[in-house]
Amino acid sequence: MFEEALLHVCNLNKQFGSGCSQCSNPSSRMLEKNYCPACGTVYACQDISFDLFPGEILGIVGESGSGKSTMMQCMYFDEEVTSGEAFINDTTLEGENVFALSSQKKRYIRNNKYGMVYQNPVHGLKMNFSSVGNIAEKLIAAGNRHVADMEQTSRELLESVHIPLFRMKEEPQYFSGGMQQRVQIAKALSNNPPVLFLDEVTTGLDLSVQANVLDLIKNIQRESGISMIVVSHDLAVIRMLADRTIVMLNGSIIEEGLTDQILEDPQHAYTQQLVYSLL
Repeated sequence: MFEEALLHVCNLNKQFGSGCSQCSNPSSRMLEKNYCPACGTVYACQDISFDLFPGEILGIVGESGSGKSTMMQCMYFDEEVTSGEAFINDTTLEGENVFALSSQKKRYIRNNKYGMVYQNPVHGLKMNFSSVGNIAEKLIAAGNRHVADMEQTSRELLESVHIPLFRMKEEPQYFSGGMQQRVQIAKALSNNPPVLFLDEVTTGLDLSVQANVLDLIKNIQRESGISMIVVSHDLAVIRMLADRTIVMLNGSIIEEGLTDQILEDPQHAYTQQLVYSLL
């Protein structure tokens, strides 16, 4: 499909709790879903491995509690992984496990290599900054110091996500949910990242607004060729956006493949249930 992965993730594990004799050994864990009834440890991500290729949209689907958002938070360094490796195909980071880097280097990756759009815009935007100020904050973090350039970039980005320019000095707290998500997308794209993470970006939006946001994401991907990881519990969103799809349940990957293949011929009973609920 593509020659070399842009992002390679290997055996990502994230647990909340210290574990006990009943759950510490992966081969003999006795869990209820991904929870240890003996000590209360939650195994949110268990041996997650995948590749993201240049220009690809990878969908991650699963019910609430399946571990998909925790995985995304680990990738963006909002959470520390318990164990695992991730490698970015970039000359400045050649062969370096990004999970093991210093906080300074992780900050560099967040500011220059990654963009993130959160489910709740409050986590991605400063609600009492102007829209332009939010984008400038990301540009400054990536090393930009030229005010006129930053304002021009902000205007272009806000225009590209259909925010009226007469509102660019307004604070996102006064915007609708759909507009807040579009400002978040503009901010995430401001440093031209090769990888964009989208975590449940249409949850809580009206159907017509959802469709607009999804169209916008698709158009951005088509025009820029950026690689994206899209997390959703909604298979309809994944069907519209993703080239390949990973299905997660109880912290583990249970199925993966081309999105059409997953939708037309699901193998795992849980995936079958998901697909049939969409029909």
